[in-house]
Amino acid sequence: MEQEIFAEQNIPKAYIKLSLPLVFSMVVGLIYNLADTFFVALTGNTDLIAGVSLGVPVFTFLMAIGNIFGLGGSSLISRLLGQQDADGSKRVSAFAFYGSLLTGVVLGALMILFRTPLVYLIGADADTFRHLSDYYLFLSIGAPFVIESFVHSNLLRAEGMSKESMIGTVGGAVVNIILDPLLISGLHWGAAGAAIASVLGYVFSDTYFAIVVYRKSRSLSIDPRKMGIPFDFLRQIFGIGIPAAIVNIMQSVSIIVINQFLLPYGNDKIAAMGIAMKASMIALLVLTGLSFGGQPLYGYYYGAKDRKRLWELLCFCLKFLSGAAIVLSGAVFLTAPWLMRAFVSDAQMIADGTLMLRLQVATMIFVAIVLLMTIIFQAAGKIVGSFLLSISRQGVVFLVVLFVAVSLFGYMGILAAQAIADVLTACFALLLFYKELYPEFRPQT
Repeated sequence: MEQEIFAEQNIPKAYIKLSLPLVFSMVVGLIYNLADTFFVALTGNTDLIAGVSLGVPVFTFLMAIGNIFGLGGSSLISRLLGQQDADGSKRVSAFAFYGSLLTGVVLGALMILFRTPLVYLIGADADTFRHLSDYYLFLSIGAPFVIESFVHSNLLRAEGMSKESMIGTVGGAVVNIILDPLLISGLHWGAAGAAIASVLGYVFSDTYFAIVVYRKSRSLSIDPRKMGIPFDFLRQIFGIGIPAAIVNIMQSVSIIVINQFLLPYGNDKIAAMGIAMKASMIALLVLTGLSFGGQPLYGYYYGAKDRKRLWELLCFCLKFLSGAAIVLSGAVFLTAPWLMRAFVSDAQMIADGTLMLRLQVATMIFVAIVLLMTIIFQAAGKIVGSFLLSISRQGVVFLVVLFVAVSLFGYMGILAAQAIADVLTACFALLLFYKELYPEFRPQT
């Protein structure tokens, strides 16, 4: 068990020890997402590339459902461990495990039942329907496994087992990368092959996580007899988990809306945006990993009412994440043309994607602030604050900015909307923290 990390006197050391495995697992996860795009792009079929790009919101939606149980459960478990309530953390983890599996089965069945209208809603046209439909179908079949993978990867980190969480995620990524070329091109399964490879990777991760919980954990459980939890626990799991999921759902909605706005400009623009968004995830996922890696510490210290450590952790994270954001955004901005060339050879798509990619990463320092404030509200169990932040950056703020920017600037408004929304949301997040949490973080004198 790794709970000794919460007693570490060197706050930056504890933070780095928890964060780096998560960053590594997220980067590897990005690599196998890019591997899907890379092996699909090798087919040279623009409609196939666009179809898989359009399918990203489906995966994001399933991740959102997993985060209801994963992030909601891990937030509560961190605070329970700070209060020395190990039995409570076991009950929360058992509920999250079986609750997410059941939810995945029900959602997968509904997604298959309404497959055709949902595929058109996502943005398919006559050219991309078959590819998107195949990708969508196999993700729907694998929904329970995809959802479950985001549960115990988060719960293990809440106990301090960030390394084990990383191993399971990386192992699933390796399985996916190995299967991608075999299924996409070797067996000529196209978009279906990409989805199947992803699902099998998640099956591997789920199996590994279950073994670790059963054999190693002293604060988590997969015992169905411990599924019963009090109403207050249920309220806290969903009160934090649902706002966390809304972030992912809003991301899916924003991608769908962007694709709808880009549709009149051609499928090549949608394909370029899909690649640019995945490439921008290099910076975004590193920042997300660095931010969320500290969540167990925030939850534990908040549960223990340790203001001194909370304040020290906050000051360190603000400086560290801001510096990391500047370095990452600069690196992606400079290498944008080469990143696009790694996936496509068409000169116009490279030019379009380069501009899209640069605008996606231009405001990463503001994104870092939003991410940090979001995980702090989640870790502290602040339901209202978590909800407000969850509907902002890629939700209400983004959609308002997008519609205004498109009406004023047309095509360029589509590309610049996210950057403008990032700045506005960061200002809102800081103001919300000052009003809601600053008094509880400020050290007593």
